[in-house]
Amino acid sequence: MSGEEAPDFTLPSGPDTAFHLADLRGRPVVLAFYPADWSPVCSDQLSLYQAIHHEFDAYHAALAAISVDSVWCHGAFAQARGLTFPLLSDFEPKGAVSRRYDAYRSQDGFSERALFVVNPEGRIEWREVVAPEENPGADGILRALDQMMARLAS
Repeated sequence: MSGEEAPDFTLPSGPDTAFHLADLRGRPVVLAFYPADWSPVCSDQLSLYQAIHHEFDAYHAALAAISVDSVWCHGAFAQARGLTFPLLSDFEPKGAVSRRYDAYRSQDGFSERALFVVNPEGRIEWREVVAPEENPGADGILRALDQMMARLAS
């Protein structure tokens, strides 16, 4: 999937708001698919991304997290965890965007724990999938952003 065009999508980011991937063309985008709000590993992972959000900003990279939970669940989770980046609801049809990114666990009914860095041209620069019980941290994302920026600068 690396090097391929990132599948475009629009997903709800709140009851009356939507996130359009195409709107971010021209800047890097980090997509973090995750299994579920409120799970301990997801809570730790997304809280880490909030804590280092300034590092994503240094690359002018947008961050969005995606799960099959509803916008209402996302809203409560974001408020409780102090998350300021969008949590996108891949709720209905369930997992449709996750499936387009080959990041859906059909046997479990939720998204994989999968990370993507999309370059400013809208192509997948980097991808990582880890087990649902594993926190992938941010090192891979930051390395991918660093390598991408070095390549784009040359």
